[in-house]
Amino acid sequence: MSQVDVFFYEAFDEERALIEKYLPSSIKAGFARETIQETGHQTPPASVISTRTQSHIPEQWASQLTAILSRSTGYNHMQDYRESTGFSGQMGYLPLYCNRAVAEQAMLLWMSLLRKLLLQMERFNSFSRSGLTGYECSGKNLLVVGVGNIGHEVVRIGKGLDMNVYGVDLVKKFDDTNYVELEEGIAQAHIVVSAMNLTKKNRGYFNYQLLKKAPAGVIFVNVARGELSPIDDLYRLVKEGHLGGLALDVYEQESKIAIFLRSGAAKVGDPLLQKIKELQQLPNVIFTPHNAFNSHEAVLRKAEHSVKQIEHFLQSGRFLWPVPEE
Repeated sequence: MSQVDVFFYEAFDEERALIEKYLPSSIKAGFARETIQETGHQTPPASVISTRTQSHIPEQWASQLTAILSRSTGYNHMQDYRESTGFSGQMGYLPLYCNRAVAEQAMLLWMSLLRKLLLQMERFNSFSRSGLTGYECSGKNLLVVGVGNIGHEVVRIGKGLDMNVYGVDLVKKFDDTNYVELEEGIAQAHIVVSAMNLTKKNRGYFNYQLLKKAPAGVIFVNVARGELSPIDDLYRLVKEGHLGGLALDVYEQESKIAIFLRSGAAKVGDPLLQKIKELQQLPNVIFTPHNAFNSHEAVLRKAEHSVKQIEHFLQSGRFLWPVPEE
């Protein structure tokens, strides 16, 4: 290993600049914009590494690493790695940096679909308003599934827009949230926002059968994890016209999809990518590149929290915010 204390993968330019700003001079760091698999690294460049969610950490690295920091609010991928490799080192994540940013992205997406923003932009060239009549948020039923730190911000935003807001969660920890059972909530929802953690038990949660129980024309937004909403099922619901709008910031097999798109590789034989590209052409579908976290304020907090985590680990041998045991 090189003389680097920590190596940051998937660090885009703005993030790297802020991390370098907050890192003390006593900590030597390396950076790569790419995922681990894109860099082609055969051995870890440091005993402490930090990734986001698209890197696949090689199994053989488990015996060479002392700590892994995921710069994400989700941590299921870390738990999977620990279980599959027996990794005994420390694992950390960032639970508090982007709650508002992700919630505002969810609002941006559902409002863009309600008001047919993509079609409005297209129609500017002809200045035609036919077929552009959209809907206001006020009075609409918003169902937030997963009322954690992010989901609660979605609830607050929905209330501020005079929406009828309902929450679904196993743990009812917010007094200002009107909790309902899933079946009750989905049956009356105009907009469904997925903000729930991914676990082994809820993969494929927003499947065809569940979303079919929502009223026709429902808008579905996923800013949580792509594995919660299978593309095959969403594709079918859009094609049938049951989903009036679809917005995703996260995708199943996201790492593969991201690498294909970044490289410009045409994977003609991949049915998942084909369906995504086909859906992308529709005026009632919005796809964004896992960017909901990416506000200036959140990236600033992300850099600060990442440095806090690394400093605390190097000083104490553990993280301030460790990945929970399953």
